[in-house]
Amino acid sequence: MMNRRAWGQYCAAWALVAGTASAPLVASAADMAPDAMIKQLSDEVLNTLKTDQAIRSGDVSKITSYVDSVVMPNVDFRRMMASAVGPKWRTATAAQQQQLQDEFKKLMVNTYAGALHQVSDQTISVKPVRMQAGDKEVVVRSEILGRGDPIQLDYRLQKTPGQGMGWKIYNLNVMGIWMVETYRNQFQEELNKPGGSPQTLIDSIAARNKANAGKK
Repeated sequence: MMNRRAWGQYCAAWALVAGTASAPLVASAADMAPDAMIKQLSDEVLNTLKTDQAIRSGDVSKITSYVDSVVMPNVDFRRMMASAVGPKWRTATAAQQQQLQDEFKKLMVNTYAGALHQVSDQTISVKPVRMQAGDKEVVVRSEILGRGDPIQLDYRLQKTPGQGMGWKIYNLNVMGIWMVETYRNQFQEELNKPGGSPQTLIDSIAARNKANAGKK
């Protein structure tokens, strides 16, 4: 049985790919309710993780290709990155902002790729969303069931009428810890150093990615 830390790594891995489920789901004829969207993505991604051996084995190139092909319809990755970087995001050039997004994506893929093989008989329970008509942002709460205690996995979404399924994910909560806030704390350590800047953050993340790649 996995311990809580391993479960957390697995859930973060699941959430990473859950935000990038297969392209046919994106071509929805009409906007969906946010909880229905998360349920549909969840069912599809669990099936993919259980059946795609390359992804299960942590094949970074396959996972990256999977993420690249469909991430934008389902996740506001730019908003995630801007929030994680904080005020200095606005001082970055357009090229630096793109580099930050590219390196951040590599960091997440490399960090969580090894946990994907742990998917077996898990299921997802999505709770009905509480929202008012006209709400532009919501939290969809869910639990992963299958081994030990249920694991909390929540999503913050913003309404995007006519885009994708009508909502985009911009933050994830794994076991009570929001992903963007966690990375913001890490990034601020680099940005607050003497001479810290968007470029030094890019260099720092790129160095971590290079080190991770060298371990494979």
